[in-house]
Amino acid sequence: MVTSEQRRRQLAREKYERQAQRRAEAAVARKRRNTILGASLAVVVLAGGGVLVGTGAFDSDDKKDSSSSAQAAPTQSAAEPTAPTRKPVEGCGDPAPGSPNGKQWQAEPAMSVDTSAAYTATLETNCGKVTLSLDAAKAPHTVNSFAFLAGEKYFDHTKCHRLTTGGIYVLQCGDPTASATAPGGTGGPGYKFADENLTGATYPAGTVAMANAGPGTNGSQFFLVYKDTQLPPNYTPFGKITGGLDVVQKIAAAGTLEGGTDGHPMADVTFNSVITAKS
Repeated sequence: MVTSEQRRRQLAREKYERQAQRRAEAAVARKRRNTILGASLAVVVLAGGGVLVGTGAFDSDDKKDSSSSAQAAPTQSAAEPTAPTRKPVEGCGDPAPGSPNGKQWQAEPAMSVDTSAAYTATLETNCGKVTLSLDAAKAPHTVNSFAFLAGEKYFDHTKCHRLTTGGIYVLQCGDPTASATAPGGTGGPGYKFADENLTGATYPAGTVAMANAGPGTNGSQFFLVYKDTQLPPNYTPFGKITGGLDVVQKIAAAGTLEGGTDGHPMADVTFNSVITAKS
């Protein structure tokens, strides 16, 4: 006959096993997010079809997963895992109401930019305004795509889903499928286009560059460099931050929601609107 104490222990063990399975599933989901890698490490920056990815310095998620799953089974029922707590970030308010339109296209938009003209972009975020100068002469297809997507309001109400504060220093944006709490970084506009402006490319503070999943896989995702960063010349630089670098640096200073050097920004950074203009 099973005693009440034996039954209590059996229920606690079954609950722990269920929690361990959920942690394992969560670990798989986190691995799918991928990790931005930088400095002397091999780095692959994903966009359109992914996020910034690599192995090495940012393998801490995997290590934490394996250590937590290796803990001995408790004699009492384990506590339910808690979600990270978002804290207010000075200068960041509530995003404008609305949702990404998530439009998709089968092919890169037809070229319409004037490569001899100057183009600007204004990123109106809930944490402040960031202005960009876009280099249509050196990256015509990239600027053309960015201007097209902005005109389609594709970026409006999308979140900047990835912040790195160690090794490389970037805020990654442009994925309409990303959320403030769930892993993002896999969304794109449905088309891809070739790399540009890679010869001698560097990534000092203020650089705006495309994220990609390998050569010729650019889509909608891009990153803002807020501190001088060492990356191989694999990611199309197509603009410079001309105003609001302090806004991005403020977002970076608040750290990540998860508390590590790579994750969602603590600030729930959202584009209220993105507008490009020929000047």
